[in-house]
Amino acid sequence: MKIDEEMLHSFDAEIIDYRAKQFIFQDGDAPLYYFQIKKGTVKLNHYDENGKEFIHNILSDEQSFGDSMLFLKKNYPMNAITLTPCTIIKLPRKNFFRLLKENPELNCELNSCFSQQLYFNLLMMQSLSSANPTARILGLMDYLKSFHHEEDLYSFHVQLTRQQIADLTGLRVETVIRTLKKMSESKTIKIDNKRILY
Repeated sequence: MKIDEEMLHSFDAEIIDYRAKQFIFQDGDAPLYYFQIKKGTVKLNHYDENGKEFIHNILSDEQSFGDSMLFLKKNYPMNAITLTPCTIIKLPRKNFFRLLKENPELNCELNSCFSQQLYFNLLMMQSLSSANPTARILGLMDYLKSFHHEEDLYSFHVQLTRQQIADLTGLRVETVIRTLKKMSESKTIKIDNKRILY
């Protein structure tokens, strides 16, 4: 979801600059703010009991994160970590709810956003249950592309490393590299100077 920046500032939002590889919040923290990326890239992840990383999503400019947790009395089950230097708009939880109350049209937009996230999370879970690496990677790319406006073939730049794709799909990086090559040969994706276009 993207809320107009001027509107956020009118409800006392502040702008915070983060270095790359800095935590915005950690697994177990209480959700106290609405976060919207002004500039930069953020990953949502968690680590299993063996220290293996699982990436939930990678978000960039004008996307929000952690919104749904503001409606629950539960702590975050994940981390938000900057991948690049980031500028984040941060709105206190109570001000976020006041903003929604005073601007009821945002509630429909928020519900639509949550519904889309739920739908694509279900599709992502289905693709991850497949033993076929192409199906897993396509499920991931469909999920990521759903957060952007590009719909044409090769219009979406998948801004993930091969290792990040492996972490998101539960595949080995070698398998990801081989599968991407096959997908390029079948013209499902286009690889242009190491950039993946879907």
